[in-house]
Order: sequence, then structure tokens, then C-alpha cells
Amino acid sequence: MGCRLNQAETASLENRFAAAGFKIVEFDEPADVVVINTCTVTDHGDSDTRRLVNRLHRRDRDTRIALIGCQSQVQGEQLVQLPGVHWVIGNAVKMDLPEIIRSHTGPGPLILAPEIGREAFTVPGVAIDRHHTRANLKIQDGCNFMCAFCEIPYARGRSRSREFSDLVREADALAQAGHRELVLTGINIGTYRDGEKNIVDVIAALERIDALARIRISSIEMTTVPNEIFSFMKNGKLCRFLHVPAQSGSDPILKAMHRRHRAGDFAELIHRAAATVADICLGTDVMVGFPGETQRHFEETCLLLEELPLAYFHVFSYSDRKHSKSRLMDDKIPEEVKAERSRRLRTLSEKKRHAYFQRFIKRTEAVLFEQQKNSVWSGFTDTYIRVRVPSEEALHNQIRQVQLLRADQNSMSGKLP
Repeated sequence: MGCRLNQAETASLENRFAAAGFKIVEFDEPADVVVINTCTVTDHGDSDTRRLVNRLHRRDRDTRIALIGCQSQVQGEQLVQLPGVHWVIGNAVKMDLPEIIRSHTGPGPLILAPEIGREAFTVPGVAIDRHHTRANLKIQDGCNFMCAFCEIPYARGRSRSREFSDLVREADALAQAGHRELVLTGINIGTYRDGEKNIVDVIAALERIDALARIRISSIEMTTVPNEIFSFMKNGKLCRFLHVPAQSGSDPILKAMHRRHRAGDFAELIHRAAATVADICLGTDVMVGFPGETQRHFEETCLLLEELPLAYFHVFSYSDRKHSKSRLMDDKIPEEVKAERSRRLRTLSEKKRHAYFQRFIKRTEAVLFEQQKNSVWSGFTDTYIRVRVPSEEALHNQIRQVQLLRADQNSMSGKLP
């Protein structure tokens, strides 16, 4: 559940289970153990976990459930009360889950959520993802930024980076295994540091892997974006895609959030990226209903997002988190106001996405194809446009040139030359 970092860790953990002699089955098949890698960024993530656990328990009361990850790190005592839960394992030791399950077979549930260290780390093995064409490469974990609304520093710990040689080793192995695109993942990847190595060095090293066709940055804080990445986008394998969380377009709210930028800083970066890299896809995260957000603050956000050359934005409603500083703030926003503000921003995002798609009509773009359904193949351009093409050819994991013909709501339709 949750972010790409969870996806990367889940793929790695799946391979560890297989290496330890467990048989991996599909999610809708009967299982002795079900593992859920949890998310706790919002209260929706918390409630999704509870619903999923209850559904699994109703389906098979003999199935033992292991809850791991962020929610397990900060809500262990609550989660262990859910039906069918035998293990609640925090982030520090969740990758040891195969050994934990084998060693703890008693009737009572186990909560294991030790403190998370701050040292550089390695990730043994290779996180080959049998469910996706693109693979996620974990390069960093944790965060030191301490935004007022966020409890990730408590769930994931403070910022730490993966040893450089170890991530290059896995990147090469993933490419040799057939993954054409790698997505760099972490909590705050722009803060990557291993000795003198930074995220620019990571990209440069991955560029030298011949079997790798594309490198994509998942999400990056604007205060950590190095100018060098634009050169890689124009002349290398780095995808023309940049997702930079804004959270708000109002300076008073950004200050209350303890964000490290102001609205003008964000606007300058977005304009610079659009002017430097042709057709770059620019996206952002925006939060509505932060405590004290007046209608004027919200309108400032709407105006900023309307004016900027963004292709889309992800909209989140504020919710109190157990460890966040903002939970103690006054002037909480009513749920109906948050819902209306979310609706307005999502409508604006759809308008921006459609306008972005329009510029590609009758253009030919390279598409990495991923899956087929009803004789229609779908995949992504490097600018993260989902493209659908009718074809009887076997296109899985191929990069093919496609003429884009029509823009739909969330994708474009095209044809092979």
C-alpha cells in the first residue's frame, strides 16, 4: 500500500520470501500468511489497512496476517487488536520478516518496532518486480525536514542514504533481468549523500548501464533539485518528468506547514524547468484544509496552480496525524470545506492534464509498453503519458514509436507506424 518506496521494498521482500523457501501466491488465492506493507501518510491509509484486514479475515479466518511498515511503526498497539493479525513489524526490521515468521509461531501476536538507525544502509538481493515492467530502485530513506503535517520522520526515521556501490549493483542486476526503466525512490531522494556522492552521481552511474533505457525520478523536494538533472533530461536517459510537492500556494500556509520554500520559489523552479526541457511533464502535490487555511489562502493556491505550466497535481485533504505538530493547531477546517476545495483542485488538474495532452496530438513518441487488455496495449512515454494502442503484436517491455492521435481523460490513444 502507499508510495513507490513501499513498492520497491515489497518487491525486495517478495524475492526474499521466495529465496527462503516460501511459495508466493496471487492476492486472491488462499494463503497461510498475508503480508500487508502499510501506509500512514493520511488517515485514509490507516482506514484502508483496517478494511483490508477485516476483508481478509472474513475470507479465511485461518489466514495469519503480518502488518509491516509505516503504520506498524507508529500504531503497533492498535493494529495488534485487528482480527487475524499475528505480526506487527516496524520499518527497522520488516525486511527480516521471513525469519521472524519462522521463529515466531506461537499463538500470541508479536509487536516488533525497534528504533530506526541513521547509518547508511544496503539492500541485499535484487528487487525484481514480477508485477511491473518498471522497477523501483530504493536509494534513500527517512526525512529530516519535519513538516508540521507529517509523521513520516517518526514512521521512517531520519534521513539516511544507501551505499552508492550497493545501489549501482542492484540497478545493473535489475537492468540485466529485463527492466528497461528504473524509478529512483525514497522519502526525500534529493538529500541523497554517500560520502561525496549525491543524486547527480547516482543518475550518472545509472546512465552508464547499457541495458537500461530510462531513469525516472519519482518525487523530489524543490529545495533539493540540482540544476544538473535538466542536462540529463535533455541529453541522457533521465525521463522528462519532474514531480515536485508544493503543498500550498500561499506563503502564510507554507510557513505554518514549516515548508522550506515559498510560493515564489516554487513558481521559479517550475518556470525554469519548463523553459529548459522541452515538453517536460511537471506535477505536484497539494494539500487542502491545513489548519488556518482561509478561503483567501486557498484562492492563492488556485491562482498559482492555474498560472504555472503544470500537467497535473495530486490533491490531499489534511488529516491530523498522531505525531504531527499540526494536530495541536487551532482553526481546523470543516470536512465539507475540504471536500469542496479538493473537488475544485481536481477539476483544475483534469483541465491542466487535458491541455498538456493536446500538445502531443499527431506527434510520434517512444512508449514503453507494459500490459495488454482486450487486444489493447498500454504503456508510458518518458513524459509519463499513458498511451493505449490496439495491436495483436506482443509488445510487453518493448519501447516502440507511436503516433499519438487522441486525448482521453487520463490517457492518449495512438497507433504504431
